[in-house]
Amino acid sequence: MSTLGDRTNPLSLPVAGRSFDWRPWVPTIVGTLTTLVVILFWHLASTNAWVSPVFLPPPAKVFRSFIGLIVNGYVDSTLFQHAGTSLARVFSALFFAALFAIPAGILIATSPVGRGVLDPLIEFLRPLPPLAYLPLVIIWFGIGEPSKVLVIALSMIAPIAISTASGVRSASESQINAARSFGASRFQVLTNVLLPGALPSIITGIRIALGAGWTTLVAAELVAASRGLGYMIQSAAQFLVTDVVIVGILVIAALSIAFETILRLLERVFTPWSRHR
Repeated sequence: MSTLGDRTNPLSLPVAGRSFDWRPWVPTIVGTLTTLVVILFWHLASTNAWVSPVFLPPPAKVFRSFIGLIVNGYVDSTLFQHAGTSLARVFSALFFAALFAIPAGILIATSPVGRGVLDPLIEFLRPLPPLAYLPLVIIWFGIGEPSKVLVIALSMIAPIAISTASGVRSASESQINAARSFGASRFQVLTNVLLPGALPSIITGIRIALGAGWTTLVAAELVAASRGLGYMIQSAAQFLVTDVVIVGILVIAALSIAFETILRLLERVFTPWSRHR
């Protein structure tokens, strides 16, 4: 074997008699370097007074605030309590949104009547920002916990329903005809052909919906909330406690990335064929 490695792959290096392919690690390496550069620029901007520390505190102060929020909390709750409350709201909303949106997407894809009834409702909800219907939800359902979950769920319905409908429609006629030729009923075609084929699209819709849910969370927690990451951010912003605001934003981002990673792993485990389409 040549000591120069695999000539067909310039990123491969000889390791213990075999070439090592760096290509899968390139996004991780580049992403890590990009993050370090952003933190360095942030540190320089705040410590050299390029931006006022009131508006952009240095990373060290933000980290100390993060530890302080874990130990002492803010507005009568620790960081874990704020995060737990927000997670409960987001995942309650996701449950109810999926409970409605997945059957709705199936009906839109398989039934002309279902499409005629449900498609206009989904298309009506899809472009609406949560702040547009938040006052109406408060008028109808009050300022309690159900209204907060409902606002978040409404932002999640459209991505899941549209992705489900797209996934169900992606099943080929040959697959459906093959199932029918073995005597499968309409219900069996749905459960054994259409839904398994639509599963990657449903998971993608849930990933998009979670992003929309985290975006809506701050708006939902503006109304009579006493705990939650959005409430913490809004309370800190009123008093220019910028380091707490940044901690809240970073925690929401970290939670969102973590659950996005989990959903991608679940997609690889339960739908391995989707990567080879």
